[in-house]
Amino acid sequence: MKKFVLTGMLLSGIVFSGMAQSKGASDPKAKTILDGVSNKFKSLKTVVANFVLKVEGANNSVSDSKKGTVYLKGAKYKVTLPGQEIISDNKTSWTYAKDVNEVTINNVDQSSGAMTPAKLFTNFYDKDYLYKLNGETTEKGKVLQNIELTPTDKSKNIFKVIVSIDKKNQAIARMKVFEKNGNHYTYDITNFTPNTNLSDATFTFDAKNYPGVEVVDLR
Repeated sequence: MKKFVLTGMLLSGIVFSGMAQSKGASDPKAKTILDGVSNKFKSLKTVVANFVLKVEGANNSVSDSKKGTVYLKGAKYKVTLPGQEIISDNKTSWTYAKDVNEVTINNVDQSSGAMTPAKLFTNFYDKDYLYKLNGETTEKGKVLQNIELTPTDKSKNIFKVIVSIDKKNQAIARMKVFEKNGNHYTYDITNFTPNTNLSDATFTFDAKNYPGVEVVDLR
């Protein structure tokens, strides 16, 4: 899978920078639900979430499926997927590719509006989207509140995102991203564990643990 899919579209499938709010109104019921998710996340010290990323091409043909884990501590994060790790301590970011044993290092642009895993659970939606509640569904005993988001910048490749919220736990259960080219990206959160003990070392890349790794430093 291409790196930009995993870094730029991680969990949210969204990378939008500096968008201006366009004309239109969002559903206040949907906002109440999204605010609840955001407020709950902000109250947590750390989060460990397991997820399944499914990539579907046009006509709903499944082209790829991967299991991964995201670790969050404030603005710091680490994502593990088969053959790839994405790490950030909010100052430096590392992207490791196992197949070529290579790590790419970048500075984190603090002024950037790019989506990160931490921003996914906060109020990213208020600036970049219009949203509405599309009713509730029940899956495996859980009541999901389904919210449709449409980007305010219509020039972007993404034209729709469906977020499914676990009504009882006020947590994101699924996010499905729709691209104009027919591709779909579905992120199913399979397990969400708050307030685990995560050391700061989790969010840095130690080359000593990757013998022979090639370092591409772009800072």
